[in-house]
Amino acid sequence: MAKGSFHAAAKPLQVVQNGAEGENLLKARDSIHGTKCLIIEGEQRIRGDIRINGAKNAAVAILPASLLTERSVKVDNLPNITDIHKLVDIIAALGAKVNSPLKGQLCVDASAVNGFAPPANLVNQLRASYYLMGSLLGRFGQVEVPMPGGCDLGPRPIDQHIKGFTALGAKVELEHGVVKIKARKLRGAHIYLDVVSVGATINIMLAAVKAEGKTIIENAAKEPEIVDTANFLNAMGCQVVGAGTDVIKINGVKSLGEVEHKVIPDRIEAGTFMIAAAATCGEAQICDVIPKHLDPLSAKLKEVGTEVEVGPDWIQVRGKTKLLPSDVKTFPYPGFPTDLQPPVMVLLTRAQGTSMITENVFERRFRHVDELKKMGAQIKVEGRTAVIEGGHKLFGAPVKAMDLRGGAAFIIAGLKSEGKTILTGIEHIDRGYEDIVERFKKLSVSIERSLV
Repeated sequence: MAKGSFHAAAKPLQVVQNGAEGENLLKARDSIHGTKCLIIEGEQRIRGDIRINGAKNAAVAILPASLLTERSVKVDNLPNITDIHKLVDIIAALGAKVNSPLKGQLCVDASAVNGFAPPANLVNQLRASYYLMGSLLGRFGQVEVPMPGGCDLGPRPIDQHIKGFTALGAKVELEHGVVKIKARKLRGAHIYLDVVSVGATINIMLAAVKAEGKTIIENAAKEPEIVDTANFLNAMGCQVVGAGTDVIKINGVKSLGEVEHKVIPDRIEAGTFMIAAAATCGEAQICDVIPKHLDPLSAKLKEVGTEVEVGPDWIQVRGKTKLLPSDVKTFPYPGFPTDLQPPVMVLLTRAQGTSMITENVFERRFRHVDELKKMGAQIKVEGRTAVIEGGHKLFGAPVKAMDLRGGAAFIIAGLKSEGKTILTGIEHIDRGYEDIVERFKKLSVSIERSLV
């Protein structure tokens, strides 16, 4: 595959439903992920500057949203990651024409889409495939989607999604692992989410934009990725107000137009590199970011003794030899992001004293702890709380990534440890970080892919 492109061919490639060309494309793209491990040399310091890619968690909602319109859609600043590749395959299998004329750009023509049942073998690989529920329900009034896959972070029920669809007038059934949703007519409704859910907030938005009348979502999630999705919808002609607050109001419209949209920067990718600089006593300038989105992390880095300087669209991080212990509690935005909990745990192993991390979002987000212990980390988990006794040296070891963000944490741990770390399970990392090896090399550290 050509570096920085979505497709193996040099020319823009049409992905057609059930076509051999699309099948070959999938094989060609997946070939770059055939390597089995990363080899990370220890005792290295991050140095340099890096531009942040588009937000994975926004892109995986915006691409399904492109199915709502029969007009052309162009999305810029997409990350070149396997989650995006899989979504491209899914929407192509539904009949959309997709091509990628420029790096990070995708053009979608969904005018020929006439199916509402995406292939199970593709949906099962991707948690974010559940956004197809809202978009296909909004467009066709019905959808059949197998239960989605993705990282195993414990129970992540879709009951709030179903609650929203039902309130809009849809009938929801679960048959043999397939969620079947059908509505004679979608009508606006007042929906109060029992828990703050990014997925449910976006999914209800997608279904409601073409419902008759007004929909109000209360106790909505506030993440920047929700705001970005709402901006995309509004550019198509939707009427979504209040995204980024806990009350979102949507006036349904009958038809949607064409749209061009640039995805916001990925705050989690940015945060990963910020933590890497702090953990390795390095220095990095993180460019093309929205600093406000990273306030919770910037505040925590300053609290533990890291130097953080913020500009209009960049953040400079300078790691320090001595770090202070801290308590971290994950919460929905604007709280500390759960996706940065594994990397910040690695950082806190350097702090002299006892630190605590309380995970309030995902039940099984401490799966990386046992692997970190293999490297010498002193961590004890009690329910949703991890107690970290910092100040002990880490040593390189064979470790396995259990999920996307845990994998990123092991790269940071390997860079700061003594000796060599061999990291397997890297297919998880490729789901959310574009060209992770070359990105870290740009920051003056040695990481290699290997078949070992």
